[in-house]
Amino acid sequence: MGKATGFMEYDRQDKKAEAPKERIRNFKEFYKPLSEEEQKIQGARCMSCGVPFCQFGQMIMGMASGCPLHNLIPEWNDLLYHGNWEEAYYRLKKTNNFPEFTSRVCPALCEAACTCGLNGDAVATKSNEYGIIEHAYKMGYADARPVKVRTGKKVAIVGSGPSGLAAADLLNRRGHHVTVFEREDKVGGLLRYGIPNMKLEKQIIDRKIKIMEEEGVIFQTSCNIGKDKRASSILKEFDRVILCCGASNPRDIKVPGRKADGIYFAVDFLKSTTKALWANPEHELKEDTYISAKGRKVMVIGGGDTGNDCVGTSMRHGAASVLQLEMMPKAPDQRTEMNPWPEWPRVCKTDYGQQEAAAVFGQDPRVYQTTVKEFVKDKNGRVCKAILVRLESKQDAKTGRRMMVEIPGSEYEVETDLVLIAAGFLGSESYITKAFGVEVNARTNVSTNPGEYKTSAEHVFTAGDMHRGQSLVVWAIREGREVAEAVDKSLMGYTNLNIQ
Repeated sequence: MGKATGFMEYDRQDKKAEAPKERIRNFKEFYKPLSEEEQKIQGARCMSCGVPFCQFGQMIMGMASGCPLHNLIPEWNDLLYHGNWEEAYYRLKKTNNFPEFTSRVCPALCEAACTCGLNGDAVATKSNEYGIIEHAYKMGYADARPVKVRTGKKVAIVGSGPSGLAAADLLNRRGHHVTVFEREDKVGGLLRYGIPNMKLEKQIIDRKIKIMEEEGVIFQTSCNIGKDKRASSILKEFDRVILCCGASNPRDIKVPGRKADGIYFAVDFLKSTTKALWANPEHELKEDTYISAKGRKVMVIGGGDTGNDCVGTSMRHGAASVLQLEMMPKAPDQRTEMNPWPEWPRVCKTDYGQQEAAAVFGQDPRVYQTTVKEFVKDKNGRVCKAILVRLESKQDAKTGRRMMVEIPGSEYEVETDLVLIAAGFLGSESYITKAFGVEVNARTNVSTNPGEYKTSAEHVFTAGDMHRGQSLVVWAIREGREVAEAVDKSLMGYTNLNIQ
């Protein structure tokens, strides 16, 4: 432990966010990092607990507590405090393939489980992680280290999201020949087209992909396995195959008027903006190249991270208004006695997009315990209104489960001419699972034995959202690391990857 009294002497200091009305003028990341000296002081606040829940990474009451990657947080916080940036980087990379991604987009499960947070402010671990990885790039610690010895084994990875990239990184380092197939025009999957530019600028992905290529990973883009190329040819060419295609089926809503123009899935809306931004060297939007919210009365259906991203993107487009629907009741502002530390805090979170909408329009865009009952079209077939209905929680007489049900007579009408459905994802796409002949469960996730990654098909493995269902980037990286270990053992009869 670097400074035994650091957590008492120093206040938490985090990266500063640009003011909401300023940052919506562009699609750039809007957090200003701390100086190296300020970052060292934040490292001093880490208590090096006897039981560091920050790196626990297990489920408590159905929710994750601490980092699923089991990052060695007290160790690299201590190294940071002492100014040993290089060794801090090596300790961080021991458990996390992509701190450049997680330090930007992870909701910081580690901080929610920090012991300092029990009676005060948690250590600024996510900010420290950002400082360590960016310093490593600056100083050259993160440069490519090509593999010197190859095993002769060939592995195909279908999908280049965080799980596929993590598996590729480890298996390549082990010495296997790794090829990643991606159906989109660029590598990154969810990181590229599911997360907006202001949360993760795409040159950060390109920077890491370039290093992986220099280290020997082969990326084939615009190649949709199961459509452009047969699964049978992949199985013949490669010794093992890993399916990391994500949870790609957006959940729809089935109400009258759903087929009206102007209603889109959130992922299509977000992807169109990202593609339009990167279609020209200036990284600026050009009219008629994307699904635009400019001047629109936007309704976002879904209160999660994707819904918030839709709100933030709409604000940058110049929306006339934004309304965000959430079926569930508003969470409490503070932990309740039923939600003690170190459980994940089930409290109301106001994210960047909601902050921006509140700053511009004067109020939080969210409406709770509300859903859509019907969409109304204008004479041109475009959505112009929505009939909303209030919901309440009631216990089902047969199952005993509590359900959100309509309140009779609570319907009301709102104007909207752009609707974005951010209601989550259902699981894997059938064409790819059928192509490889793998079994799926009732939720259409690819089936494996508990705690394992081998599918029902010979030599075929799976990981990430396609395996566990829609989840966080940090969980996808963990699954990518674990499937790499399983594949390595399958190929070699043993493994020395030592992922934890």
